[in-house]
Amino acid sequence: MVKITVDFGDHKRNIIAGMKKERENPKEIEGKQTLFVVNLEPRKMMGELFEGMILDIGYVDKITPVLALPGKPVPNGTRLG
Repeated sequence: MVKITVDFGDHKRNIIAGMKKERENPKEIEGKQTLFVVNLEPRKMMGELFEGMILDIGYVDKITPVLALPGKPVPNGTRLG
């Protein structure tokens, strides 16, 4: 598991991501915009509070997951829908 801090525009959240096995270098996602699930109850893991999770494409289909990236930059914190 990897801890990342995500900027949602008006606030930041700690997110847990199980990506060590899928990505040789988890830092490759720094600076990229992607989708996060943030309507979860915060929970403590690894001694820290986590407030959401990253949404990867492909995991359930047993392919190496990829990030869902917007077609063009949007303001941090923009919601899906």
